[in-house]
Amino acid sequence: MEVDLDGIFTQNVTINYDDYVYVEDCPSLDATSVFLPCVCALALVLGLPGLVLLLALLVRKGRRRRLRVMDVVALHLAAADGLLLGTLPFWSAQAGHPSGWSFGTPFCKISGALFNIKFYCGIFLLSCISLERYLSIFRATHFFTRRKPWLAQASCLSVWLLSLLLSIPDWVFLEALDRNGGRVECVHVYPNTNWRLASRLLYHIAGFFLPTAVLIFCCSCFLLRLWRGPLLDPQKQRALWVILALVGVFLFCWTPYNLTLVVHTFWRAEQQPEPDGSSSSGVCGKPTSSLGKGLVLMFALGCFHACLQPLLYFGLCRNIRREVLETLSCVPAAAEVDRSLSLWELGVGEEPLPQQNPEEKVVLNQVPGHVEQQLEPSQ
Repeated sequence: MEVDLDGIFTQNVTINYDDYVYVEDCPSLDATSVFLPCVCALALVLGLPGLVLLLALLVRKGRRRRLRVMDVVALHLAAADGLLLGTLPFWSAQAGHPSGWSFGTPFCKISGALFNIKFYCGIFLLSCISLERYLSIFRATHFFTRRKPWLAQASCLSVWLLSLLLSIPDWVFLEALDRNGGRVECVHVYPNTNWRLASRLLYHIAGFFLPTAVLIFCCSCFLLRLWRGPLLDPQKQRALWVILALVGVFLFCWTPYNLTLVVHTFWRAEQQPEPDGSSSSGVCGKPTSSLGKGLVLMFALGCFHACLQPLLYFGLCRNIRREVLETLSCVPAAAEVDRSLSLWELGVGEEPLPQQNPEEKVVLNQVPGHVEQQLEPSQ
């Protein structure tokens, strides 16, 4: 049998591969569509009961008597965590559903804005209470006092207002957009790269780097003061340790996400302008996929902050722990506990009353002795 190969090796044919596009084969159900819904469900199961219980304790205490400063801060921090947990089911549905985002553009704007408002409120409230403690300890300036109980509420409401203003880019640019052949995603759609870069820089500088610098400075001063020895009374020492724990957990959970987002911002600044989502997993087969998946992982770590914060309150604050156990009927109610005290048991940001000063008590106890010594010779 003969095979005619005439002409196969003699023809000079040039094939142009310039227009050839390699498309990586993607599985129908990638890791992100499974991982993110599982993480969101776990965060809801672990964080929602503790958050609801904490809010119930604070609201019940607020109905009986005026909340202390740290109770007010805890209430607003818990409300901010509630915003995050409330948006998790929608981001989970976008990741797990084949058609993507199915709630429309208006709810896309609401969910994205609430997510960033939660982050702004959390870091700003921690910055405020850390700065107040720094001024109180190192500058003898008491910002929150019992003479001005409304100032703590006004400060927290100002934080919410500032967070709402910083979320304006989310209200303007977030849209439900068909990106990948019928899959709808809730993403930012900017007119050009300059708007995108300006919006991201506003988030990075005003929302993360400046507050983080304040937190690091204040916490470094707290650690130095605690390391030098018992220069503070035990009440203030406990206050500093609780604030350090809250700040440390917050930065541990949210710093990786924000640093990854910074890399994403400046790496994408050199790419072709296209719709962008801060939590997008990237397009399969493109170099953005690794960075996008990294954002998803760091986003998952940030979500667990809402779960850890109630556990910190329960573990570090004895009054909160007792209130929780009494509410769950695990221990009998203690009649000797002063219910007017802060749930934090710290008195953070409040000046001691004159009768609470131990030095004055010592002087008062010594006065009768001196009087008796003066009266004995006369008798």
